[in-house]
Amino acid sequence: MTTIPQAPAVPFSRSKVRTGALVFCGEDVALIRRDRAGSVHYTPPGGNVEDGEDFREALARELAEELGLDTDRAGGGDLLWVVDQRVTRPGPTPPPRKLHLIYRLHITAEVRAGLSGLELDELPDGSHEVGVIEWVDYRTAAELPIFPPIGPALAALPDPRAAVGDAAPDAVTDENYTWV
Repeated sequence: MTTIPQAPAVPFSRSKVRTGALVFCGEDVALIRRDRAGSVHYTPPGGNVEDGEDFREALARELAEELGLDTDRAGGGDLLWVVDQRVTRPGPTPPPRKLHLIYRLHITAEVRAGLSGLELDELPDGSHEVGVIEWVDYRTAAELPIFPPIGPALAALPDPRAAVGDAAPDAVTDENYTWV
């Protein structure tokens, strides 16, 4: 039997798309805090788009899973930023190139009161990592370790409904980001 050698894995040779949302309630925005050994980081609620799934359908599914949010009860839905990620990360598989589509939604205090406070992220071994949903004043986002690193741009918004001038911030690469 002849074995065909496999080509070496090439970083960023495959692509993924992640939809995420900045869900505002007044001037507070929902972020998921993940406490890991030696680090803490925040992410906007969201997740990877599944094969054949529409971006907005993926966003609605992820927000329902992570926050318990029915997007029909939210206003807005505009696409704020598209963040291109090409960052080396630990693990046995080569890192993908990932595009993060960051949307903006607005909810009422009544809707917020019914949302989840925890998010369970299933790990490859079947266990779960617990994320805590934190509502923070969006103007403090520059001080938080948020991934993708949109904190400074978020904090710079004059108000939660302000127009965004540049929808494509600088790409996130090994030159300007260290994986946590």
